[in-house]
Amino acid sequence: MQEAEVPHFKGHRERLRARFDQAGDQGMPDYELLELLLMRSIPQRDVKPLAKALIARFGTFAEVLGARKERLLEVKGVGDSTAVDLKIVAAAARRLVRGAVSERPVLSSWQDVVDYCRAAMAFADREEFRILFLDKRNCLIADEVQGTGTVDHTPVYPREVVRRALELSASALILAHNHPTTPVLITLDHARSH
Repeated sequence: MQEAEVPHFKGHRERLRARFDQAGDQGMPDYELLELLLMRSIPQRDVKPLAKALIARFGTFAEVLGARKERLLEVKGVGDSTAVDLKIVAAAARRLVRGAVSERPVLSSWQDVVDYCRAAMAFADREEFRILFLDKRNCLIADEVQGTGTVDHTPVYPREVVRRALELSASALILAHNHPTTPVLITLDHARSH
């Protein structure tokens, strides 16, 4: 009697988890990190093909998490529960970034501001005009979306920007907007009152 052939993915989950446990996400491609997430949502199936299909469709790990639920559901193998789980991870990542920034001066480096804005809005499907209000020590007072528009424009009303800055007693503003057609492109302007 011939032994049944062991599937190629047998033990793959355990090996992947062990690799992450040992070294974190260093050197791990986007699809493997996505696999680790999908394993939680889909416990009884090989999720490597689905992870690769999501990356092929959206481009990067961040873009998969940033995709609208409706677009995620268009990928064969993604059900409602899995799409919601991915959106939960995206929301958790945004909160993590906001928490890290709000506990230190936003302008400790310009790269910190760019990273914060990218996490908050780079993968939105509509253009957003966002304002970071800063105190005199460059600490974040508030982060607000002033306007949401279409895929290529959003209205901005200077009177509303100034009114809100005065309400918050902000000493400086960082104005940012995304470009949904180019997710990694975010435009920033910095203004300081005297």
